[in-house]
Amino acid sequence: MREVFSMWKHTKMVVLVALSAAIYAAVLIPFKGFVLIPGITEFRPGSAFPVLLGLLFGPAGAWGSAIGNLIGDFFGSLGIGSTFGFVGNFLFAYVPYKLWNKLGLVGKDEEDSLDLRTGKRIANFIIIAILGSIACALFIAWGLELLKMVPFASLGLIIALNNSIPSIVLGIPLMLVLYPRVKKWDLLWTDIMDEEAVETNVAGSKVGALIMIIGIIGGWLLGLIAALGFGGQVAFQYSGSTGTVGVVLLAGIGSILTIIGGILQR
Repeated sequence: MREVFSMWKHTKMVVLVALSAAIYAAVLIPFKGFVLIPGITEFRPGSAFPVLLGLLFGPAGAWGSAIGNLIGDFFGSLGIGSTFGFVGNFLFAYVPYKLWNKLGLVGKDEEDSLDLRTGKRIANFIIIAILGSIACALFIAWGLELLKMVPFASLGLIIALNNSIPSIVLGIPLMLVLYPRVKKWDLLWTDIMDEEAVETNVAGSKVGALIMIIGIIGGWLLGLIAALGFGGQVAFQYSGSTGTVGVVLLAGIGSILTIIGGILQR
């Protein structure tokens, strides 16, 4: 996780933060009228971008996604929940670039591993897009459940689907178009931050990746089970009690494990 903070020493990375934020905000704002949960979330085809920004620009893409989402919130959904939205959208881009070469489908030193012209790379992209989408859903839904604002079973499922579908359907063709150009312009984060991009503790990195995956999937699934059971919530519906201890605890543990997994991946 050191690159998340050390990136601010690189002028190019700071510029990429601004570029990422501008792109994400620009594709979110036009769809603010297509509301799914009033004041909370809307139809978001712009969700195709955080995974791309994370893979191409690394920590700059993660910061840009977080800031871009916050800018978008100023156009109809700004509130205390935006704090969780900031972190959730950071994770949306952060998780994909941290796990890209940890699933066994793409080699760590594989040349042009982001060029989605093989079946394994496309499969890898789909998996990390789903993991990033769920990580975002987990953290935001946990936060708003904690605040007793929105049921976890509703928001956790809506965000996961609202993020995953555009990330896969639009993300793959966009990646095929953007990657060669970004590489040609020497804007890949791994080229800008070559030293910080290298994870020196291989064993710790693998353990961290495993903890991150367990936190994302386990926290989201167990949170849903607790919400549908103990909380009396209904999937995709704004019903049932919020602030249920079991939901808050299980989803909270998953969120914490996700962040710990990132810290271990130095």
